[in-house]
Amino acid sequence: MSSPGDLPDAEVVPKKRWRIPWIWVVPAVAVLIGIWLAVQTVLEKGPTVTISFKTGEGLEAGKTKIKFKDVEIGIVKSVVLSKDYTRVVATAELTRDTANMLVDDTRFWVVRPRVAGGSVSGIGTLLSGAYIGMDIGRGKDARRDYTGLETPPVFASDVPGRQFVLRAADLGSVDVGTPIYFRRLQVGQVTAFELDKDGSGVTLHVFINSPYDRYVNADSRFWQASGLDVTLSTDGLKVNTQSLVSMLIGGLAFETPAASLSWAQAPANTTFTLFQTRSEALRVHEHIVETYVFNFTGSVRGLAVGAPVEFRGIPIGEVAAINTRFDPVTRQISIPVEVKLYPERFTSRFESGPKKGRLTNDPKALANFLVANGLRAQLRTGSLLTGQLYVALEFFPDAKKASIDWSRTPPEMPTTPSGLASLQDSINRIMTRIDKLPIEQLTASAQQTLDNTSALMQNLNTQVVPQATNTLAAARAALEAAHSTLLPGSGLQQDTTEAIRELTRTAASFRSLADYLQEHPEALLRGKPEDKK
Repeated sequence: MSSPGDLPDAEVVPKKRWRIPWIWVVPAVAVLIGIWLAVQTVLEKGPTVTISFKTGEGLEAGKTKIKFKDVEIGIVKSVVLSKDYTRVVATAELTRDTANMLVDDTRFWVVRPRVAGGSVSGIGTLLSGAYIGMDIGRGKDARRDYTGLETPPVFASDVPGRQFVLRAADLGSVDVGTPIYFRRLQVGQVTAFELDKDGSGVTLHVFINSPYDRYVNADSRFWQASGLDVTLSTDGLKVNTQSLVSMLIGGLAFETPAASLSWAQAPANTTFTLFQTRSEALRVHEHIVETYVFNFTGSVRGLAVGAPVEFRGIPIGEVAAINTRFDPVTRQISIPVEVKLYPERFTSRFESGPKKGRLTNDPKALANFLVANGLRAQLRTGSLLTGQLYVALEFFPDAKKASIDWSRTPPEMPTTPSGLASLQDSINRIMTRIDKLPIEQLTASAQQTLDNTSALMQNLNTQVVPQATNTLAAARAALEAAHSTLLPGSGLQQDTTEAIRELTRTAASFRSLADYLQEHPEALLRGKPEDKK
């Protein structure tokens, strides 16, 4: 057994370090680079959005690009059908810097060749292919799934201007992109339209570009300016149009009356009424309207709804309705014409008086006073060319006494026949008197007169005419004898010439005697001196 001193001493050997073989350096560097690239890719990867469309026309996975202001910002990765197979869902990856652009009201649409509203867009896609356009919204809430627009928006969200709403009875020739004119300048366009839920009309959304939107206030009037606006009224034929473009593709126009040019600008999304014509749009908006009925017994051919009601040439109302009425008591049919009168048309003519309101605080008493003094309604011809009629309110002092029937609703004002109707009545009265004449007795008397006249003419032919012929022959013989006597060379003519000569010589002798007596007046008593020898 060995003793402890026989054991060898322990030596401390340092631990060897673990070293990576050089062969692993390259794979390690590759892994690190891959990790860095992966992290970089994740960090630089943009948001992914889904956009649904009705159809997949023009959409191709890996090819269709997404552009904003013609700058590529993404690409479509996949195109699949929705779960209910009603739409097409496109999944697209966008660049990282587009994250702030994806808000609640951001819009997407497919850009392809399109013709609408007289404008052509997307022609460049014929060569490059369709792409998805994008417009940034103004919202603040982030969003990643969208419903694409079927038609491109008319204007971008960053275009200055204001949107307004128009209400119309029908769409007419309006389409998305239809131009809007102000004093024949194109200042905006139609952005969208839709049928009202109750089907009573159409709602249009329009956009007026800046700075022209400042000319729109609460009293502005919009109307259809499509094609030719031809109006045939009591004033004759009128033709209005905005431009050749509006004649071909349609258009809208607006104007603000001069009396309201100083009004404040209308706020965005203000609702206006879209009128059919300019004349209808610029018609004065009345605040007070009174309804009356004028009951005519004659024909109202040529009178139409909308025809003016005038007082001494001033329009004070218009025809609202034309009806018929049968009176069971008199068993007669009349034509009640319902009219709307505007009392403010009288007060607005005063320079120093009120511009609005009624002419008096007691309109019923005023109406009774005017009717009592001969105020009547009468149909008159407004134009011989068109034959259209209008209602005239005039004073007829000789008219029969009448009053307003306030028991009816609306109240009924008295009328008087028109001038043509009065002439027709006069002719009818004359014909009635002629009918009452004893035509047969007059005919017999006329026949007797004709027989007497025929007998007289026969007597003249048998008795008077021969005697008159003899008398004329004798007169002719006398005239011929006188003519032959007066011919040059006749005996009477020679005798007359000789007598005239003798008279001439006698006159000369008297002239010599007169001259001698003037020189020797004493010769009347004494005679000539030669005679005394």
